[in-house]
Amino acid sequence: MVGPRSWITGLFYRSGNKRHGSSGKNIDFTLTPLQEERLQKLQQRLEVPYDETCRDHQEALKALWDAAFPDTDLSGLISEQWKEMGWQGPNPATDFRGCGFTALENLLFFARNYPESFQRLLCKRGGTRAMWEYPFAVAGINVSFMLIKMLDLLSERPRSIPGMNFVRILSEDEDAFDVLYCISFVMMDAQWLAMRASYMEFNEVLQTTRIQIERELSLEDVHRIRDLPAHNLLDQ
Repeated sequence: MVGPRSWITGLFYRSGNKRHGSSGKNIDFTLTPLQEERLQKLQQRLEVPYDETCRDHQEALKALWDAAFPDTDLSGLISEQWKEMGWQGPNPATDFRGCGFTALENLLFFARNYPESFQRLLCKRGGTRAMWEYPFAVAGINVSFMLIKMLDLLSERPRSIPGMNFVRILSEDEDAFDVLYCISFVMMDAQWLAMRASYMEFNEVLQTTRIQIERELSLEDVHRIRDLPAHNLLDQ
């Protein structure tokens, strides 16, 4: 089910609480040249808005549809069909305004690299589902936004332990942000089922997911994205 247009905006603002290290104070650390390069490259990605007139963005959106519904032809970039994926209206471009092109890249990465997990969440397979389910695509945008805020990626550099550890992981794996997105989305769905949540409890589920991801990114033995315990939630 897709909810009112205020649903996505409300979640963006309510899920954006800022966190720092366990002491509540800013933490500083020195970046290596590779860490600096990878972080800046990711931050540049985050600055790209979704442009519905850009050919590359249009093609990416079409590719997402094809990955989600390979046996169903899309009638157009503006179509009531998009609601089947969990967009709020017939034009997904209006939902991307909160998070930019990165949110589409995250969804497409998820669909292409972990298709079984992607389809499981898209089609709401497994577990006892709520009568009022979260809209898949809009939830995906909120997961992107949650990670950006949690990791302090809109700042010059992260100041929290999870954010610092993520930058170290990023220097080992350039796809770390996209993989972390997939892990977080699958974890969110698992939390949704465990909490027996319904439509209006999505923000609580997202916050619980954020706390768990922060904990895992704070573990001393996590050096690569695959070291996160929750990585095992992904269907390979």
